[in-house]
Amino acid sequence: MDIDPGRLLGLTDGIFGMVMTLLVFGMALPEIKILTYGDFIGFIHSIAPTFGVTIVSFILVSSFWVYHHEFIKINNLNMPYLWINILFLASISFIPFSTTIIGTYSHFFLSEVIFGINIFLTLLLFMIMYTYAYRRGFLENKPSKEENMYVFNTLVIIMVLTVAVNLLDFKVSNNFIYLFLLVPVISTIRDINFKMKS
Repeated sequence: MDIDPGRLLGLTDGIFGMVMTLLVFGMALPEIKILTYGDFIGFIHSIAPTFGVTIVSFILVSSFWVYHHEFIKINNLNMPYLWINILFLASISFIPFSTTIIGTYSHFFLSEVIFGINIFLTLLLFMIMYTYAYRRGFLENKPSKEENMYVFNTLVIIMVLTVAVNLLDFKVSNNFIYLFLLVPVISTIRDINFKMKS
């Protein structure tokens, strides 16, 4: 295709930047004026779940951005790859919406399912995008089989974590969503181990 891969990277960075910014808008100020300290404390208490899940979402989106820059350096593309990337960006774009839902309606299990599906779908599309680029030879650094397995296994671990978080949220407590904060920890440890071995 006569499309500069740099333009796709520019679009990707732009969407990631907008998504990270939109996450904060899910935490709205109260519609009525707060006049007493007690009202202010009540307001802070009411937005605590939204604040927590916003931090989780910001860390997840940041991790996806890091993965995209670390693993998806392409020197060529075709129409199927372009649309897989666009679907991946669409799933990233829904994260502020699913974050607002879980922050506002965390007492409903379905809100956590919607958020979990959003994250799982994002990971799945990233895996499809990476695998397609690897098999078509679009990746700039031509990763070895070991590097390919490292990327694949990292994504599978995070997908399993996503499923586990949803199950634990349903069976035990909705505070298990904070297990998503382990994503950058898992990625960093795996990266260090892989580089030490190679």
